[in-house]
Amino acid sequence: MSNVVTLGSVNVDRATYCSRGEIRTLESAYDWFPALGETVRTERIPAAIADDEFRNRIGGKGSNQAVAAASGGAESTFLGTVGKDERTYEVLSTLEDRGVVVDSVAVAECETGKAYIFVDDDGESWIAILGGANEAVGARYVERHYDRIRNADTCLLQNEIPLSTMQSLLGKLAGEAVRPTVVLNPVPTDGVEPLLTEPAVDIVVVNEAEYDALEGELEAFEGTIVRTRGGDNVIVSGETSHRVTPPSVDPVDTTGAGDVFCGYLGAQLADGRSIETATDIATVAASVATETEGAQESIPALEEVTDLEPVVPGQ
Repeated sequence: MSNVVTLGSVNVDRATYCSRGEIRTLESAYDWFPALGETVRTERIPAAIADDEFRNRIGGKGSNQAVAAASGGAESTFLGTVGKDERTYEVLSTLEDRGVVVDSVAVAECETGKAYIFVDDDGESWIAILGGANEAVGARYVERHYDRIRNADTCLLQNEIPLSTMQSLLGKLAGEAVRPTVVLNPVPTDGVEPLLTEPAVDIVVVNEAEYDALEGELEAFEGTIVRTRGGDNVIVSGETSHRVTPPSVDPVDTTGAGDVFCGYLGAQLADGRSIETATDIATVAASVATETEGAQESIPALEEVTDLEPVVPGQ
């Protein structure tokens, strides 16, 4: 079986569903509030928001992508750190039930990371994260599990753990004769620019807002860029040029769709598929995921994905 290792974040997602008008009120009241489709870091969530009614789920870009890779047919290992409250939320047992290997996840004395997710009537999302235990993923932890990463077929990275940790890993991987294909989803975009200069990064996956925020750095990036654009064509550029049109769906919640795309992309690449074919399959998976509420709960099984056909323009 192909092997995907995800080094990244795991959060307790706290989701609330509200009107676009309520979103505008939050945008006006808090300067840290994310833009449409954006994920931002914040130091704290005001009590006026935190005390509202939220639905608790397991998430975090790293663990979401690990679950998606498992659903996409790979042996999927998640590396990261949870907090002392993980049993309260059943973080690790939930990931294990969803097919992810979690035997090397560390436990820190702080709380597990939290993500506050605001979803409007059209299924669009705004996300603010509190790092929590994700900030404890350090270079020493990566060193202990380096062989596991180096021997993987695909390594998935995001930007919800310390930048220095990922730089340390990528620097070592760059010197390896044999290493995994590294897929970077540079989210949140703040401070992520140095990772786009690392030679070990092979593929970068961004949505439209992320592409706009990092356009200058992406123009200089020498690998492959996969640009997701909601319901519009996904564009692959770099060494390969490719476009694929997502299937028509009725979106309920777009939260985590990008993570589904990355996880499926990583699984298909690990299985030896070309970037074009892997993108086609990942596009379908991400589209299907928007039809169900939640991030990990919405991740479709591989059989469901392969029953649908993406549209490749010009074919």
